[in-house]
Amino acid sequence: MQRPLSGSAKRRALIALLAGVMMATGALAETQTEAPGTASPGGSGLPVPRFVSLKSDRVNMRVGPGRDYRTAWVYRQAGLPLEVVKEFEGWRQVRDAYGTSGWVLQSLLSGRRTALVLPWEVKAGGTPPKVALRDNDSKRADTVAMVEAGVVANISSCDGNWCRVSIDRFHGYIEQKKLWGVYESEVIK
Repeated sequence: MQRPLSGSAKRRALIALLAGVMMATGALAETQTEAPGTASPGGSGLPVPRFVSLKSDRVNMRVGPGRDYRTAWVYRQAGLPLEVVKEFEGWRQVRDAYGTSGWVLQSLLSGRRTALVLPWEVKAGGTPPKVALRDNDSKRADTVAMVEAGVVANISSCDGNWCRVSIDRFHGYIEQKKLWGVYESEVIK
């Protein structure tokens, strides 16, 4: 015959059970995925995946969809593009240009479209390559400015090949394939 559990033993058992349930639901949330271009059930109704940008200069990325989950990363640049890959209530699972993934509170995200210029070319300690910002959508167009890899560009429009962007006080066109924050052949009006 088993002895009855003491009050503290009961609390420890309950905490262990709750932790197991939370871990299981977190693991379930991590494994569920949506078909590209479909809306998440119980989410915003917007297509997933999609690109968004950060509203604030300080945004915590958490390991799960809630303030009780630990902060895995802190973003410190408003306008940085992120890809929403999943939704859960007021939280969005996002991925950045470098593959880091986690959860961000929806209210800290904006539908404003931005893109990073050649983020895959940024190397620690190295001189970043530059891309020509052109005055129209042609490789032969005049160069308005040379833009370093890793710079955030505000997207005005994209035709599937070129995007009209603004970077600081400069406006012009960059080839769409050189931007992270817009899908291949995506049209933005």
